[in-house]
Amino acid sequence: MTVGTRSVLFGAHCAVLHPFLVAAAWWRLYGFPCDPRLWVAFFVHDLGYWGSPNMDGPEGERHVLWGARVMSRLFDRHWIRSRKLGDRVSIPNPLTMTCDAIWGSRTTADDPFPWRSLCLYHSRFWAKRAGRRPSRLCLADKLAIALTPAWLYLPMVRWSGEIHEYMALAQNGRYATMAVSTATERRWYADVQQYVRRWVDEHQDGREDQWTPAPEQR
Repeated sequence: MTVGTRSVLFGAHCAVLHPFLVAAAWWRLYGFPCDPRLWVAFFVHDLGYWGSPNMDGPEGERHVLWGARVMSRLFDRHWIRSRKLGDRVSIPNPLTMTCDAIWGSRTTADDPFPWRSLCLYHSRFWAKRAGRRPSRLCLADKLAIALTPAWLYLPMVRWSGEIHEYMALAQNGRYATMAVSTATERRWYADVQQYVRRWVDEHQDGREDQWTPAPEQR
């Protein structure tokens, strides 16, 4: 069983716990998530870790793609070129039309696939690589870490084994710029929680992420 699968089953991205922590973080940041499409995003955004041999390597970094595809197929408007009209026309499925009618469409000229983007850019590293700003789901996802008590989080990442990768990358890797202590697991996690709280506070207004290193800097 790969570390990514273990993470989804009983680790940091546990499919029966993590979505509710993300929902609680969203509630704190933006108000209660009444739109059921958000709840689908809370549950699917990290399922792409399933089968991944790592959490933050090339395979793990691509975990965002699975949830983004699911959200887009379910809730985004897709476009085709009409032979009769000679132009692109949207073809929302019945589910998309119903959700848009009840909870509103988020499609804009700048982002015709908002639900795809919500999941795709919930990773601040993926957003940085794409030259985009992190989505609101990214902020809720990070705040969820700060809301998870150490007595719960640390046993989960020990069981899954992912803590070893996280701490190694904190010493010399993509998390080195966070400047967190790796003296002990508990101290490491306390520093991570403090960092993500500051990151969320800094970027809650949607400003450009200057904290996350670009791919060439990692």
